[in-house]
Amino acid sequence: MKALLSRFFYNSRLIHSLRFRIFMIVLLIGIIPSAIMRFMMVRSYESRAMTQKISEVTSQAAILAAHLARTDYLTQRDDIVIDDELTQTSNLYDGRILVIDSSYRIIKDTYNKSQGKYIVSSEVISCMNGSRNMSNLDDVNNYLDVTVPITDESTGDIKGVFLVSATTDGIKSNVQLMQHRAATIQVIIALLVTLIAYALSRTLLRPFNKVIKAVDSVKEGFGAESIEVPDYTETKDIMDAFHHLLGRMHEVDDSREEFVANVSHELKTPLASMKVLADSLIQGGDSVDAETYREFLLDIASEVDRENKIINDLLSQVKVEGNEEAAPSFEMHDLSDMLQTILKTLTPIADEAGVELFFEEKTVVNAEVDEVKLSLAIMNLVENAIKYNKEDGWVRVTLDSDTAFAIITVSDSGIGIPEESLNRIYDRFYRGDKSHSQEIDGTGLGLSITRNAILMHRGAIKAASIVGEGTTFTVKIPLRAEI
Repeated sequence: MKALLSRFFYNSRLIHSLRFRIFMIVLLIGIIPSAIMRFMMVRSYESRAMTQKISEVTSQAAILAAHLARTDYLTQRDDIVIDDELTQTSNLYDGRILVIDSSYRIIKDTYNKSQGKYIVSSEVISCMNGSRNMSNLDDVNNYLDVTVPITDESTGDIKGVFLVSATTDGIKSNVQLMQHRAATIQVIIALLVTLIAYALSRTLLRPFNKVIKAVDSVKEGFGAESIEVPDYTETKDIMDAFHHLLGRMHEVDDSREEFVANVSHELKTPLASMKVLADSLIQGGDSVDAETYREFLLDIASEVDRENKIINDLLSQVKVEGNEEAAPSFEMHDLSDMLQTILKTLTPIADEAGVELFFEEKTVVNAEVDEVKLSLAIMNLVENAIKYNKEDGWVRVTLDSDTAFAIITVSDSGIGIPEESLNRIYDRFYRGDKSHSQEIDGTGLGLSITRNAILMHRGAIKAASIVGEGTTFTVKIPLRAEI
């Protein structure tokens, strides 16, 4: 049973393969036209041979009928010369000749079987009544019947009928011989076409086998060499897409390594700081006063808070990126209320930094969103705008919409982002301005969390910035959730 199932799946794979289909297409293109040609040639020969036979027998019968009429054979039946001609003609066509008078009586039968008998058939009656030469082909018995009227040349009256039955065995034999030879030729053609189809299917798919090997090589690791398969435009396009995919995989791999290194660094630094502070207290022993203890413990607590913030941001990142327990919950919300709540929450931080917050609502916008995740995303943008701003600066949040999207803009008068950093600001732990990154608290995960939350909404985020003048983030969220 297992062997049968294995064979079935193997056959199914073969049937669905491109090689098999190319093989079958070439095979059918080669065999079907040859079969049609064979059929048409045989039928054409048979039709042409029958037409020629009918014309020949009809012409000979007309000559003999005219001769019978001139010699008045119907009344004088003892003409030995005519009898010999009739016998020779019947032998020539391996058939039978009947001469019938106006009373439908057979006056001459080359078989000498029906003389003196009467014959009544539709062909004889029609011919006797004035119809022209008639022929009837009997495919079952392989005979051709031709009837020709015996007409008096002077009066035009029909005196009788001349009937010739000629065998078509010769034509049928030639047709069968021709069919046999055509079948032999067709078998040879089929064998040749089969070989050609097999060779073509292997040759045409050879470049695709190279593509398959190149893709399989990824299982063993990312190859450094660029593999080219320029045989076809399609294989070239596939390999270009494959190399692009490999490049993206390299980027993802590098990003993962960088992420691990950054996480290790960010988590290691607070631990190292706490280790130094703790060692200092231990080495100081009883000589360390209470005030120093308090100062060192506050520093340790600060480092613990920093460590905790990094861990919480990492957990938020994981949840936003698709944790099943934090699956998006889309509901209809008034985005104006949501944004005003965010600004109200961040007002104390803005006041402390000397930054003024503004909110502009261009239109009422209701959209299906996950309020928690979208609020977290916008809050990160506004908080960053406050952190990286100037003294007496401002942050403006604008709400607008079009027919399909809600548009949220967060602009500031801050220090700006260098152009070379704009493509990396969403990377985890990336902090573009190194001089300010040491002064401003943060983990470098905020924009990464923001972007993932917006992508989860099937939205988009775009940043534009001028160093020293400020930054503008534009967020577009569909008004209706597309899950």
